[in-house]
Amino acid sequence: MRYQHYKGGLYELVCEATLESDLSPMIVYRAANGTIWCRPRDVFFELVEVDGKQVQRFTPLD
Repeated sequence: MRYQHYKGGLYELVCEATLESDLSPMIVYRAANGTIWCRPRDVFFELVEVDGKQVQRFTPLD
């Protein structure tokens, strides 16, 4: 599934993983330039404030 970051970048969700140290869920995702990133699941799907409005950090495109 593809997502757009609130700052404009396009990303593809690769998979959900588990962090070994505390078993927290992580999201693994790929940027348009091919780099691979991960964030805690809660952070990936959280709302952020932009110009006084709450928006999704990553908005689904598909």
